[in-house]
Amino acid sequence: MVSREHKRAALHEKLQLLRSITNSHAVNKTTIIVDASKYIEELKQKVERLNQDISAAQTSNDQNPLPMVTVETLEKGFLINVFSEKSCPGLLVSLLEAFEELGLNILEARVSCTDILLSNFFLAE
Repeated sequence: MVSREHKRAALHEKLQLLRSITNSHAVNKTTIIVDASKYIEELKQKVERLNQDISAAQTSNDQNPLPMVTVETLEKGFLINVFSEKSCPGLLVSLLEAFEELGLNILEARVSCTDILLSNFFLAE
């Protein structure tokens, strides 16, 4: 049989662990448990907010899918094709800035913008 002192020591150890996990400064059992309960509620709210953020991000991605990009290595450079089904304001400017930051020179660019964006870039280092 487990002695009463052993049970009391095990309970005290578990309460101290709970106290440290929840960052509680409480000293009595009841307050430690109340702090743990509040901590669990805060975690539940954080999980709910994260799930909402994930859902919103997925909805946003469904409405604005990422452009399709293909890259071909050529003898003297690269051919990069960008295709976007939906309007992506600022995409062309962002692409040009990215090429500039990478130190790539655009030798030829063909861009078609109607309901979709189709861009072909021939680049050299």
